[in-house]
Amino acid sequence: MNVADLFSVEGRVAMVTGGSAGIGRHIATGLAMAGAKVYICARTEAKVLTAAREISETTGGACIGLAADVSTLPGIEALAARVATNEAALHILVNNAGTMAEAPIDDYSEEDWDPVVDLNLKAPFFILQKFLPLLRAGGTADRPASLINIGSVGALKVGPKENYAYQASKGAIHWMAKGLAKRLGRDHITANVIAPGFFESEMTVITSDEMRKMIEDMVPRGRVGTPEDLAGTAIYLASRAGAYVTGSIIPVEGGLSI
Repeated sequence: MNVADLFSVEGRVAMVTGGSAGIGRHIATGLAMAGAKVYICARTEAKVLTAAREISETTGGACIGLAADVSTLPGIEALAARVATNEAALHILVNNAGTMAEAPIDDYSEEDWDPVVDLNLKAPFFILQKFLPLLRAGGTADRPASLINIGSVGALKVGPKENYAYQASKGAIHWMAKGLAKRLGRDHITANVIAPGFFESEMTVITSDEMRKMIEDMVPRGRVGTPEDLAGTAIYLASRAGAYVTGSIIPVEGGLSI
């Protein structure tokens, strides 16, 4: 057994949705640094191209940015078709793109609810569906392809925010992984969820020292998450080391959900 090979993703091809910032960028950076060829997508072309260039320069790896709107089925189909023109197989699919809406229960509207559930729950299913031919081509009995959906500590513990659609969508993502794992295992595809805690991103901004201390005091590990925490977990799940792990929800939250 060679430990370096055990945790290697060298030469693997990955797709990370919402990979231009936050959690998605942390994972894309880690995969590229570990030797994977990484595609990232985001709605804004200038933003995703800049992020891809910066990831490539920082890691010395290969990161390709694609503009795509994965909130719609035509956008998902177009994204899968573009990747399929360049790649015969996909080994790692990270469904990270997501959004949140917060409002008091009496004011929470359909306009708050629908976009969150569509992007956080509906889109990951259809992204997987449209990339399935490439994932099936990429998986083998010894080295399965890896689906990694991004859930949330918000599906493990009820927090202070009134973000009802977000909580519901992430809880469903956690459960859906089990159904996907059961169906896709024979195709040599694993399906797992990373449930992050508090990581600084566009959706979770720390606005003051007092806010940072409050958050850190809630976490048994005494700090917010770092890029290495997410990258390491994704690399594990996508490597030979994680080949027998499927249908699992892995909390990466410093104990926040305890």
